[in-house]
Order: sequence, then C-alpha cells, then structure tokens
Amino acid sequence: MRKPRDFDAELRALEDKAKELKQRKVQQLGELLIATGADSLTPDELAGALVAIAETKDATKREAWARRGAAWFRNKSRRSAAANDHDAGSYPTQSGSAQSPSGATGAE
Repeated sequence: MRKPRDFDAELRALEDKAKELKQRKVQQLGELLIATGADSLTPDELAGALVAIAETKDATKREAWARRGAAWFRNKSRRSAAANDHDAGSYPTQSGSAQSPSGATGAE
C-alpha cells in the first residue's frame, strides 16, 4: 500500500520557500538601490519616481530605461570582473614590488 502524502508538511514547505523568495527579492531590491545610488533619495522622491515609471505607457521611454539599465548592469559586471582580476593578479605583483623597492631603499 502507498504511503499517504503529508499535504500539511508540503504546504508548509512551499510557504517557507515563498517566504524565502520574497525576502531575497526585498534584499536584492535594497542592494540595487544602494548600488545605483538611489538610497540617497528620500523615500518620497524614490516612491514618486517609481510611481511615475510604473505609470509610464510610452514604450520608447521604457525601452530607453531598459537599455540604460542593461548597460549599467554590463558595466557593473565588467568593473567587478576587472576589479576581481586586478585584485587576483595584483597580489603577487604587489608583494614582489613591495620587496623590490624596500630592497632598493635598504641598499641606498
């Protein structure tokens, strides 16, 4: 005979997952506000701007905003990757260059 499904446990698991996803979404929106510098706006200014954007039906404006946002994300990811590459590559260079100048200074 088949084991009966525990619908209550499955429902609780789904509710927990939904709660986790909602929390992650809120956190990511907050991180986006900070990353874009929008956290310097007052809540009224930010709400007003978001309401205006949400109410905009002009497709060309929305497409322009979407292109600008996509470009921002591309540049941000490039900067992050370049910073990570630079940081990863700079450790040996910095330690090597730090020894060289100190050796040269000590020799003088």
